[in-house]
Amino acid sequence: MKQPQTYDAIILGAGGAGLMCAATAGQRKRKILLLDHADQPGKKILISGGGRCNFTNSKTTHKNYLSKNPHFAKSALARYKPQDFIKLVDRYNIAWHEKTLGQLFCDVSAKQIVSMLLDECEKGKVDLKLGRQITNVTHAHGIYTVETNNGIYQSNSLVIATGGPSIPKMGATGFAYELARQFRMKVVEPKPALVPFTLGKDEALFTELSGIATDTIAKCGKTQFQEASLFTYKGLSGPAILQISSYWKHGEAVSINFIPEQKQGWLNTLKEDRPNINFATAIAQQLPDRLAEVLCNKLPVENNKDLGNCKNTQLAQAEQMLANWKFHPTGTEGFAKAEVTLGGISTDELSSKTMESQKVKGLYAIGEAVDVTGWLGGYNFQWAWASAVVTGEVL
Repeated sequence: MKQPQTYDAIILGAGGAGLMCAATAGQRKRKILLLDHADQPGKKILISGGGRCNFTNSKTTHKNYLSKNPHFAKSALARYKPQDFIKLVDRYNIAWHEKTLGQLFCDVSAKQIVSMLLDECEKGKVDLKLGRQITNVTHAHGIYTVETNNGIYQSNSLVIATGGPSIPKMGATGFAYELARQFRMKVVEPKPALVPFTLGKDEALFTELSGIATDTIAKCGKTQFQEASLFTYKGLSGPAILQISSYWKHGEAVSINFIPEQKQGWLNTLKEDRPNINFATAIAQQLPDRLAEVLCNKLPVENNKDLGNCKNTQLAQAEQMLANWKFHPTGTEGFAKAEVTLGGISTDELSSKTMESQKVKGLYAIGEAVDVTGWLGGYNFQWAWASAVVTGEVL
């Protein structure tokens, strides 16, 4: 049997968090091993942002994250800010642009971010080993032993950076949670987040609108987001829907405001200004044609009736329905289509300053593996970078 190779720290998972952590620790002259079962690093980075990687959000605060402990992310996010990652990107002359709402994307390709992180790892002389299936992890006498299909490795520190089970076709698994439970760490039940909704037969009419998108406000409970909603052949998607999905619980309704820019009473105002315009035309001026047609058929006003001949109470009721249209999702499209995972290794188990286990010395968890889930728009990458750096600085 071969002698185990020894390192100062072993990082499991060569995604965004793992790469960033390895680079940070390696450049501190630490001997770092970065292991992954995949055949290439940064797979989720490569597909993010339509292939252009929404690598951070300039407006990031801890309020953009969901967690059982809403304050947990404060420390890491304060110590490694979006501006810090932007400086790194600029140092590599990677052109970028702000799309909307603080979302920053590469002008050219997500490959540039992966290449940058690999270069940073190379500067730190990180030993990157891909295609390694982990068969066993043990901890005894302060030493972690990681057995793989091609070698055994040992270190004083172990970092769980294997993410969550979202997008399994990219090789994502629940391995982080298995490992956490092995070390008796609590896990908050993982659920799909930033994920499309499915609709039932009662609302099948809307699935016929597949491909139509419009600006909306999506609301669930007290939380709401104003962005585009998209109808799909299975149900609802688009940025507003993905955002609200993280807050939705099974059985709850989701309300959509299809006229977010209109103030209460706008139809009655239009009636006074243009009494001869018919109701269907008035609605069609606010929405895509096919969507307007479907909604009009469900509103309490005759489509071809001039506004001047409509009762104010009817118009007010139609307004109210358009501004608070209730959908009852049957579920979501699951981890297969979820951009990230809600839940994960409990923050009760970790130091917010270093991400080290409170119970097991030398054991860390970072990135999506932890119960910290960001909004859509670069927030999850910023959490990956921040949690990785604060860990990399202490390994």
